[in-house]
Order: sequence, then structure tokens, then C-alpha cells
Amino acid sequence: MIDKGNLPKHIAIIMDGNRRWAKKLGKPSSFGHKEGAKTVEKIVRYANKIGIEHITVYAFSTENWRRTEDEVKALMMLFQSYLDDYAKRADTENIKVKIIGNRKGLSKRMVSSIEKCMERTKNNTGIVFNIALNYGGRDELLQAIKNIATEVEDGKIKIDEINDQLISEHLYTKGQPDPDLLIRTSGEIRLSNFLPWQLVYSEFVFVEKNWPDFTEEDLDLAIEEYQKRNRKFGAK
Repeated sequence: MIDKGNLPKHIAIIMDGNRRWAKKLGKPSSFGHKEGAKTVEKIVRYANKIGIEHITVYAFSTENWRRTEDEVKALMMLFQSYLDDYAKRADTENIKVKIIGNRKGLSKRMVSSIEKCMERTKNNTGIVFNIALNYGGRDELLQAIKNIATEVEDGKIKIDEINDQLISEHLYTKGQPDPDLLIRTSGEIRLSNFLPWQLVYSEFVFVEKNWPDFTEEDLDLAIEEYQKRNRKFGAK
């Protein structure tokens, strides 16, 4: 049983295995992604219920554009309809939705849906639900470095003032704590360019299940594993 007094404040999730799950059932990839979207909603709702403050999911990476044109098109259509529809439910459930990532390359309709979803839920006081869409960790750091360099050139900050905190304030997750716990499904054991700065002291839990099969009980088990760890943050 999880200890409600020792919950991770921020959980990051790499939702892997949608395509493999669909393939096992003889279904197209789009079916797996749709079922995966249902799982996301279920898990975020449960996380909000038990008191998790922040959750960040890896929805679409900058590298995912390399997939087939048909799959990318289907994914974008799914994200579009999901954001338009989910904004209403998230608002009702007091969930604050933030879409993080590079908006360059996204359609005007997609950007409009992103802005409307964030605007509708911005005053909610429950869990902060970050959706990493067209996100790449190295791209995030590159943009942060460029923005800091511009501020140095403009005389707004001095080079000696650049520190960990300043860099964090230039990331998409500005104002949020770094993830305490990272969960990745489908048995893969790597970060795949996800939150490289923010995950430096996170606890990792890898789950064999494909994402559509992930349940509230699996989240509890991951949290229980997290609570067994002795977090030293580099100290002895």
C-alpha cells in the first residue's frame, strides 16, 4: 500500500508500447494510440485523486516525425480531437493542462487547440498535466541556451549569473519541481531524449506492460517502489 505522506510530487511517464499492443491484436497502430489515450486519461484522473501534484507524459517526440506519413497524420488527428474533447473533462475534474514542446511544425489548428485547452484549464487547482508534444530534450536545452545567450547580449543578465536555477527557469517546466519518479512501459530501458535536465535525480521504474494495459494498480506499484528507494541526490 502506498504511503500518502511520501508521494512523489511529480511523475514523468514514457508511454511506450501502443503500436506493439495493437499489433498483437492484429489492429492498426492508430487503434493502439487511441487506447493509449484512454489509459492516459484514466491514470491522470487517478493521480489527481491520490494527490500527485504534477504529471508529465511523453506524447510525441521530435523524432516521431520520422514515422510513416500515414501514422504521423493519424497521430496528429488524434491529438487534435483529444485536446478539443479532453479540455472539457479536464476542466470539470479540476485538472490544469499544459502542452510543452516546440510548436514549430504543428498546424495552425493544432496550435489553436493547444492554446484553447490551456486557456480553459489554466485556473484549475488540481494536478498539473503536462503533455509533451513535439518535444525533444536536446531541443529544449538548445532553445534555453539560445534564450539565455540573447539575454546576455541584451545586458539583462551577466554570464556569472547563469546557474542551475536560471537554466531551469528557461525550460518548458519552469515553475514546476523536477520529476521524482520516471515510469517507462513496454520493457524498454532508456530515456529517448525525454527531460534530460529534469530527470537527473529521478528514480526510474521500468514496467514490462505495454502502455494500454497500464492500470491504476500499476501506478500504485511504481509509487511503492519509489517509496522503497533511499534518495541521496549525490550525497553519501
